[in-house]
Amino acid sequence: MDIGTLRGLGTALIFIAFIGLVFWAYNSKRKSSFDEAAHLPFADEEPSSQESNTDKSGSNNQ
Repeated sequence: MDIGTLRGLGTALIFIAFIGLVFWAYNSKRKSSFDEAAHLPFADEEPSSQESNTDKSGSNNQ
């Protein structure tokens, strides 16, 4: 086996892994878990009833 054959086999292996990853990521079974993960950054926020121009110390920013 020469180096060209090894490089070709390596490229084919990486390509197959890439195709598998794409199918895994776009599988409809994974949509609910990905949607849940997409909303995780907003999970700690407290819902506010009104918007205000005050910072955390309570003073006006104007």
